Amino acid sequence: MTEKPLTAPVRADALDTSVPHSARLWNYLLGGKDNFAADREAAEQVLAFMPELVQSARFNREFLGRAVRHLAGEAGVRQFLDIGTGLPTANNTHEVAQATAPESRIVYVDNDPMVLVHARALLTSSPEGATDYIEADLRDPELILAEARRTLDFDQPVAIMLLGIVNFIVNDEEAIRIVRRLVDAVPTGSYLVLSHPTREVNAEAVDRALAMWNEGGAAQMAVRTPAAIGRYFDGLELLDPGLVTCSRWRPDGNDTTPTSEYCSVGRKNG
Repeated sequence: MTEKPLTAPVRADALDTSVPHSARLWNYLLGGKDNFAADREAAEQVLAFMPELVQSARFNREFLGRAVRHLAGEAGVRQFLDIGTGLPTANNTHEVAQATAPESRIVYVDNDPMVLVHARALLTSSPEGATDYIEADLRDPELILAEARRTLDFDQPVAIMLLGIVNFIVNDEEAIRIVRRLVDAVPTGSYLVLSHPTREVNAEAVDRALAMWNEGGAAQMAVRTPAAIGRYFDGLELLDPGLVTCSRWRPDGNDTTPTSEYCSVGRKNG
């Protein structure tokens, strides 16, 4: 699918602008305009005592770019399943991948209808490749996999992108089960790219931000230790430098200030 309609209807009962949504809040932190008062208010409340959140959002986005660039380049991956897409901004997965390999195929997944509208309008493909968008929740991996097969060939390697999304599955075992189901569905030579908030940097502020978010009526969120995050990569070969703060994953001369977001890239070898 190389073209998308410029507009798509948003179900009135699906878009609640009175409650902050992570995709729109992240958009605000990255300087975007696709957000509402509730998203901006929630962001500013946290920024009042955790101003580094803006930096954390930027570092997480930069990690996505470096990881996709490596996978589409040196690793030779041509298929990406990006779950928890968020609102389009600069250097989206398909843009980075297709800049290196125009034939790359990308499927975006998100559960926010506002993201759906923007994705259909903006997440278009190179002529050689393909993009598709699935409105689905990470909690339904079977739906995601079934729909993704319309665009992706699951007999060939796929990079599963889970950036800042698994933290919304607050039950540890459920989160592990979902990630493993996705990894089990892709062949040898596939990759898992994952980032997740921790308490490793500024723990007191992270705890306060987490409590504020979870008390505000939005989708509940969890932070986890690096050891707990590492469990998602069980059975995979971690690429150097392993599980690290996002700013320090192959920084390419960029700012390496530690951030509470940790990340890694793992390869499925068997």
